Amino acid sequence: MNFLNTFRARLLIILIILLITTLSVQYYLNLKTQKENNYLLEKQGQALVAGFALGTGGITKKDYMSDIVKREDQTFFDDKINERIQDIIIINQNWQITDSLNNEDLTPTEDENKEVIFKNLADVKNLPPLQESKRLGADAAKFPNAIANPNDESDGEAHVIPVDTSNKGRWYIMVILKNDKKESAQRAARPLGYMLGVLSLSTFITILLVWRFTRPIADLSNAARQVAAGNLCVRVEDRGQRNEMGELAARFNEMTAELEKKQELEAKLQEVEKSAVVGRLGSAIAHEIRNPLNYINLTLDHLRAKFTPEDAAKRADFNKLTAQLKAEVARINQQISDFLSYSRPANPNLQPTDARKVIEDSLRIVEAQAADCSIKISLVERENVPPILADAEYLRSLFNNLFINAVQAMEGTGGNLNVKISPDAEFVKIEISDTGRGIPDENLAKIFEPYFSTKETGTGLGLAIVQKVVDVHNGIIEVTSAPNEGTHFVVKLPKVAR
Repeated sequence: MNFLNTFRARLLIILIILLITTLSVQYYLNLKTQKENNYLLEKQGQALVAGFALGTGGITKKDYMSDIVKREDQTFFDDKINERIQDIIIINQNWQITDSLNNEDLTPTEDENKEVIFKNLADVKNLPPLQESKRLGADAAKFPNAIANPNDESDGEAHVIPVDTSNKGRWYIMVILKNDKKESAQRAARPLGYMLGVLSLSTFITILLVWRFTRPIADLSNAARQVAAGNLCVRVEDRGQRNEMGELAARFNEMTAELEKKQELEAKLQEVEKSAVVGRLGSAIAHEIRNPLNYINLTLDHLRAKFTPEDAAKRADFNKLTAQLKAEVARINQQISDFLSYSRPANPNLQPTDARKVIEDSLRIVEAQAADCSIKISLVERENVPPILADAEYLRSLFNNLFINAVQAMEGTGGNLNVKISPDAEFVKIEISDTGRGIPDENLAKIFEPYFSTKETGTGLGLAIVQKVVDVHNGIIEVTSAPNEGTHFVVKLPKVAR
């Protein structure tokens, strides 16, 4: 078997593909996230540079920053930069706020005496956390946002740089950048979502593969359970697999087929052994029984010849009794013959035979009984019926049993016994139907079994002999019946090959 067509190779290839796909997607997501972070850092750096440049201009010039950004001659502070900057705050050497870009509450105001009022940095609340607090040294204590508040939920981050002036001392420029925490969280969770999707897809594919690969195992398990329970007819469904699973299913089916054949052979062997034992026993019993039967029969003939009464009334009674005795002797003889016919090994002498002639001979046996029971017999033969390859004596036994059963089924009611002979492909078909009591459905499958009989005086061997004769001729027998409507037998025997 080609290694690539094996279950192990396919599973290994699929796992490698899933691993490579997962790593490739993870690498792509990491690369994309890194590019996004680099882009954000670049834009953040540009915003900080522009913010500090604007703050420096606010220190060195008399104009407020809000006026500077409106000038046409400045090019470094555009709309995209403004979208990233939340505010710019200028702090003087006295820790007072001298200017604010976007917060009018922080810009200086004038009182009634035209004196400028500055807002102290320490009084400002809700400032975002300061990022460079450790680099400010002792000055960090002057910034209210130098120490991060764990409960702070403000969006943004503050960056500050000192600016040393020649005549004003040290000033500070604080640039507050916008930082949407929800967007950051979504950006951080996006690769995780992608990875979760890839893992979900991989898991789904793995489940499908596991189900597909384990389904033959489940089929084998169920089939093995049925075989253990005694059902040797079970077969594993061929799912078109050409790997180890397919080979295992094929071998399992071959095994069960061989076991089924073995079981059938054992049953036939038991039947042969049973028949052999019965045959030996029957031959011995028949020999012991027939001798006295022959003596009884001869004695009855001698009594009828020598001791028949002269009185007419007594003579009639005497003849009737002796006739009944002879009939019973003949019936017992027939039962012994049936027993021996079934128990002996079949060795037919197959010759081209005219089926009609054999059937007519068998019908003569039941004609008298049929006339007494008001049974009409009809024999119909189609044209061009070929001869059959058969043993005439065996066929007489077959038809004798079928005709006797048909007549007995119509005793007391009368009826019709119809026989039809016709060609049928490679066979000659003989149909035998009666209008008698019929066979109950529960008994129909048992009628060919040896010793099965519903008659009080029956041996149960008549139809068993019929089945045996049909089998030794390689023929076919079929039966249909309905209670109180009659029974229909169809016997198909091979015709002579030309």
